[in-house]
Amino acid sequence: MNKAIATTLMLVWSAGLQAESWVLDNESSHLSFVTVKAGDLAEAHRFRRLSGEVSIDGAAAIVIDLASVDTLIPIRDERMREHLFRTIQFPKATVSLQFDPEQITSIAEGSSGTLSLDGELTMMNYRIPVRTDALVVRLTPTEVLVVSRKPVVVHAASLRMVEGIEKLREIASLPSISKAVTVNFALSFVLR
Repeated sequence: MNKAIATTLMLVWSAGLQAESWVLDNESSHLSFVTVKAGDLAEAHRFRRLSGEVSIDGAAAIVIDLASVDTLIPIRDERMREHLFRTIQFPKATVSLQFDPEQITSIAEGSSGTLSLDGELTMMNYRIPVRTDALVVRLTPTEVLVVSRKPVVVHAASLRMVEGIEKLREIASLPSISKAVTVNFALSFVLR
């Protein structure tokens, strides 16, 4: 094979490789958080709309549609959108991560492995570091499931959300609402 053909084949192969990415499947994914009010009353909530992508080089971005908050109480959802997340001004939150893609591609179909995730949460123009360990399950050659092995704890003060929590507490006439939440996830990705 002459050098020009080999170079062309290498460029075509590289372009195809770069075109591949792992795309988040919203229907099979779940992102939930737990709030605590009145001292010890814990409630689980979730976001219904997520999107995201992991590039072939291991750069990941998960986008959370904050207006899709689902607490099973419509008036509370509305109040959270207005007073806590301020979704008209800040409709989305983003988690950005970078990791070695070999940690996923080396997992055999039907097997699992662990992944340490270090990244950044961007929400309402503030950025905070996020860290957790995840279980990665290779379901098929083109599907992986990434599940939190321990909750991520997010503190309201680090995102300047204490005022919004206090507003919700006041509206609901509660003695307290915790200023920290735990977040868990099960994210399904498909190779495209």
